[in-house]
Amino acid sequence: MTDADFGRICAFIHRHAGIVLSANKRNMVYGRLARRLRHHGLSHFGQYLSLLEQQGQGPEWQAFTNALTTNLTAFFRERHHFPLLASHVAGRGEPVRVWCAAASTGEEPYSIAMTLQEALGARAAVARVLATDIDTDALEQARGGVYTLEQVQKLDADRIRRFFLRGRGDKAGLARIRPETAALVEFARLNLLSSQWPLSGPFDAIFCRNVMIYFDKATQARILARFVPLLKPDGLLFTGHSENLTYISQAFRLRGQTVYELADEGKVRG
Repeated sequence: MTDADFGRICAFIHRHAGIVLSANKRNMVYGRLARRLRHHGLSHFGQYLSLLEQQGQGPEWQAFTNALTTNLTAFFRERHHFPLLASHVAGRGEPVRVWCAAASTGEEPYSIAMTLQEALGARAAVARVLATDIDTDALEQARGGVYTLEQVQKLDADRIRRFFLRGRGDKAGLARIRPETAALVEFARLNLLSSQWPLSGPFDAIFCRNVMIYFDKATQARILARFVPLLKPDGLLFTGHSENLTYISQAFRLRGQTVYELADEGKVRG
C-alpha cells in the first residue's frame, strides 16, 4: 500500500460514509482491505481502488464500507443510559418509538427493546425500535439475533432467562433473542450521509452512540441538524462516552452524562 493508495482510500471512505481515517489507522486499513484484494485475486491496492472507481456504485463499494466500519458493541454498553430511557418512557400513553442509528450487530437495539419491555410491560408490544446501520454484514448478524453465551452471560441471570433462548445440540454455546423481544426491532440499512433517510419521526429517543467520533465536525453538525425534527419536543439523544455535542450544535443541551435534550431553539425548529 503506497502513500497515494492510502490517501485515496481515506478520500473514498470519507466521501462515501463520512468516516475520517487518521494516519495511525493505516495498518488496520491494510489488514481489512487485504482480504478484499485476495477475494478479487489482486496483488496491488491500486488495482483494487481502480476496480472501485470502475464500479461506480456497484456492490464492491458496500464490501469496502463494511470492511472499514468498526463494530465494537455489547449488551447494555454504557449502562447508565438505560435506566434513564426506562424512566423517560414509563408513563407514555402512545406507542414508544426509538431509533438506534448505529445498530452494529444488534446488541444495542436489543438492549433498548429489553429496556422497553421492562419499563412498559404489556404496552411494549406496540413499541418499536428502528435499528439502522451502514454495514450490511453487521445487520445480517443482528437480524439473526444469535450470540455466544460468553456475550450473553455478562447480563444478570433474570435478563438471560427473560430475553434469551439457550441453544441445544449443535447450537450449544449459543443463545437467541426471544421472538417477543426481536419483534420490537426493525433493521434497515441507512447511510447517515445519504441525502434522504428512509424513516420518519417523531421518536421518543435517538441513540447515536460512538458514531460521531468517526466524522469531522461539519458532518457532525449536519447530522445533528437532521436529528432535530425527528425527535419529539421532550425527546432524548443518547451519545457515546467520548462524544461532546456542546460545541457542535446549539439545538441540543446536555441533560445528563452523554444524554442530550432539545434546547429551546431546537424545539422551535423541530
